[in-house]
Amino acid sequence: MAMLSVKDLEVHYGVIKAIKGVSFDVNEGEVIALIGANGAGKTTILHTISGLLKPTAGSVMFEGQDITKVPAHKIVSLGMAHVPEGRRVFSQLSVLQNLKMGAYTRNDKAEMEETLQMIYKRFPRLEERKNQTAGTLSGGEQQMLAMGRALMSHPRIILMDEPSMGLSPIFVEEIFNIIRDISAEGTTVLLVEQNAKKALQIANRAYVLETGNIILSGDAKELMNDESVKKAYLGE
Repeated sequence: MAMLSVKDLEVHYGVIKAIKGVSFDVNEGEVIALIGANGAGKTTILHTISGLLKPTAGSVMFEGQDITKVPAHKIVSLGMAHVPEGRRVFSQLSVLQNLKMGAYTRNDKAEMEETLQMIYKRFPRLEERKNQTAGTLSGGEQQMLAMGRALMSHPRIILMDEPSMGLSPIFVEEIFNIIRDISAEGTTVLLVEQNAKKALQIANRAYVLETGNIILSGDAKELMNDESVKKAYLGE
């Protein structure tokens, strides 16, 4: 059984049908990439999976449980975390306060402290800047903070929306290395990313989205060699 199963998903914005019957699975331990042009519906799909949007049809199953109508905050406590597009850190709060916000579903203080130390080990810069307000961090550091905050909930699966957007090439490399590490440690990853080449390099499988439809899917390495994908998304 797939860890996450999206079936015949439809989402409307008013009269506009943004998602047109999308179905896909994510298995435990995989990195799955959703790629496509701007406006293809990638972010809408993530928002619907994590409970921020309600679909007009279809279902979302997570570890055998139907979460289609479950509120977003309850989905977090089931083991799903979402790193939104544009990072969305709490700019007036300190780095440490932001990280603690990510653990609001957890009650065990000792366990929470242990996770915090693990986050600091993974992101040493966050520990160095723990008392700094989040709004004063660089874009790359804010992305690390958004990822660290999501990991504080100890998720089974993490949804990442455009983690490399607006970052310098050095930070892009660092962010993708971190995603690799997160996956290697057993967290399943569903990745939406404009940088299709980077996404396909670290993904197991990928789905190509065009105007609310999945038009192509398969092994990520095979898709990297697909002529239509090369032309449309890899600039080759």
